[in-house]
Amino acid sequence: MTTHSEVSGPVSAPGRATTTDDRLLAALLDGMEAALFAVDATGRITHWNRKAERMLGWPREQAVGRVGLGGWAVREADAADVMDRLMAALRSPDDGGGRPFQEFPLVRKDGGRLLVRAKTTAVRGPDGRPTGVYCAFGEAQAQLDLERNLALSEALLGECDSWGAVLLDADLRTVAVNDAAAEALGVTPVDMLGEPLGEFFGAGLDELESGLEQALAGQPPTAPVELWLTLLDDGSREDAFGELRSGPSGDARRCLVSGFLRLGAPAAPDPAPLGVAWVFQDVTRARRQARGAARRRFRDEQLARAGRAAAECEDPLEAAVLHLHYALAGFADHALLDTVSPRAANLVRTAESPAAFGTASAARGVAVRYRQGHPALQALERGMAVRATGGVSRSSWAVEHRWPRDAEHALCVVLRSRGRSLGVLTFLRGASRRPFDRADAAYGEDVALRVAAAIDLHGVLGAGA
Repeated sequence: MTTHSEVSGPVSAPGRATTTDDRLLAALLDGMEAALFAVDATGRITHWNRKAERMLGWPREQAVGRVGLGGWAVREADAADVMDRLMAALRSPDDGGGRPFQEFPLVRKDGGRLLVRAKTTAVRGPDGRPTGVYCAFGEAQAQLDLERNLALSEALLGECDSWGAVLLDADLRTVAVNDAAAEALGVTPVDMLGEPLGEFFGAGLDELESGLEQALAGQPPTAPVELWLTLLDDGSREDAFGELRSGPSGDARRCLVSGFLRLGAPAAPDPAPLGVAWVFQDVTRARRQARGAARRRFRDEQLARAGRAAAECEDPLEAAVLHLHYALAGFADHALLDTVSPRAANLVRTAESPAAFGTASAARGVAVRYRQGHPALQALERGMAVRATGGVSRSSWAVEHRWPRDAEHALCVVLRSRGRSLGVLTFLRGASRRPFDRADAAYGEDVALRVAAAIDLHGVLGAGA
């Protein structure tokens, strides 16, 4: 180890190579991010790097050569204990495995005290005997903050089951994915590594990338963002009627409550970010259940309101039309009421809502010339609801079915009362709305029951007259 006069490095034979080694050692010590000092076997300070100078205020010239830390870098009352803990590394048979952290207070030159967290390492000579101790230390609170950050990263990326975490670089390419995120997105962590998000998401990708870019710019959303994302490579897909086919990872669309965190390098002067963390929780099931419950409540209220309004109608046919008006709210764009003619096998247009459609609409009281295989005729023949969808590419689909031109999705429900089929109730939606699903068909059947009862009563009263 060095003496007080040899502050630049360890004792060595003179020569150019040794001087270069000494300078290299001094440069390495001064370039360390951790503060460091060293003592020889007698407790004399032999090394004191610039980080230790900045942290404690004691310059190297006043530190190197002192015997012990008491009275200047450590209070006299603590000096014996601190030095004994430092020298314990000399008595350790092997310092190579798992050196524990130690915490002790140091004194700055201005008189302030600083709790540091340190690791000690024995320095051994050519014969293997310890000749001194190196002590690397940092502010305890800063070390704890760093360890908490590391522990948080490890927990999010390795052990967290309730929160998904995806780390992306500045080019928005995935660099890490935890198990919760991989399960929610229906991929394996390896599948996403190095890939852009556009390889995995369809609808909703623009909103996701916007949140990530805001975070990279240092202005992340101030509150959690609820994103609906469609998975491109998921095993589940929607069929033509908007219903989800089963797959290994559930629904094709996910509702993810997301937060975005900018990742920066604390030790780097360059303000460019390292990337961004996307942290989210999959709430798809809860959102779908809440949306379904709200829809059912609204539809039940509409049925009740329609029933109260229909009870005030003297003409049962007027009550049937009222049911159509109330059913359209939030459910469909058009409704057609076709009843079975007692004189022919054709369906006759009885009512429609709204009152006027367009050129494709049939006049009231006139037989509707539906072609063979028409969904309304299928519903009448089968005695059950039939759903149909044309798709935006089939512009003539609605006209061919004798429906309004803007219709893209249809639900045909048979009217049944007293064991007889009285006609067909047809609900239509435009291209801007989703196809009818099974829940819609169930609601359409509820409306059809009430309409059928009114139509049947109208026929009974007409026969009696």
